[in-house]
Amino acid sequence: MTSHPSPPRRRIVGVSTKMYFSAARTRQYVHELLQIISSSPTPPGLLDQLDVFVIPDHVTLMSVVSQLEGTNILTGAQDAFYEDTGAYTGEVSPAVLAEVGCRIVELGHAERRRIFGETDLDAARKAAAAARYGMIPLVCIGERAREGEGTAAATTAAIDECKLQVEAVLESLPDDAEIVLAYEPVWAIGAAEPAGAQHVVAVTREIRALECVRRRRGTTRIMYGGSAGPGLFEKLKDGVDGLFLGRFAHDPAQFYRTILEIAAT
Repeated sequence: MTSHPSPPRRRIVGVSTKMYFSAARTRQYVHELLQIISSSPTPPGLLDQLDVFVIPDHVTLMSVVSQLEGTNILTGAQDAFYEDTGAYTGEVSPAVLAEVGCRIVELGHAERRRIFGETDLDAARKAAAAARYGMIPLVCIGERAREGEGTAAATTAAIDECKLQVEAVLESLPDDAEIVLAYEPVWAIGAAEPAGAQHVVAVTREIRALECVRRRRGTTRIMYGGSAGPGLFEKLKDGVDGLFLGRFAHDPAQFYRTILEIAAT
């Protein structure tokens, strides 16, 4: 297959609150983040050079959309169903998410795969639904086992597992659709330290070299997630376009610090 020149890739950074925050804490978190941004001196245009997103729970999503109105910060959702309408009690329609202002949808997280039995096919169908409504699918990928991190064998094992996940989701998308792949080694999620930089850069470079990625016309960005926080992007910038943050960004000041680091690196 013919490879297409890679479209320009903006850097990207964001946070998912998972199910940690109350509704009141979510509103306060976004309020504090906006206050920090507005009161902190930054070089003109610095924050225009990257995409920033906040992914709250479904209940508070509309209030976050309202709080972030008029800013460049994207509001995301933690999941979406693959059908637009129907008798799917408890599921969330991608059409409704787009209608209320959702811009990005997190899909296929390791916790949803482990706890709820979601598969690569589920993630692919959901990604196609998100793209159908103009939202950016943010699809989590990553190997489950930690095998000799930093070795060529570990990179090969990780790629073998990630390749299946990436191919499944890209086959479901239009060739020109934008997608973000969040590389999150399952063994690094919630760990005390992130995966080693050598391992992350090696794996993400190989992901970008996959034929299914190279041949696409649409933009494919790759983030790293898994105990990610301030100070990490400088070590990973040769392999990734940004960071997907978890608990380290639950402090809005630390989130903003990471935003600045990625914008300035």
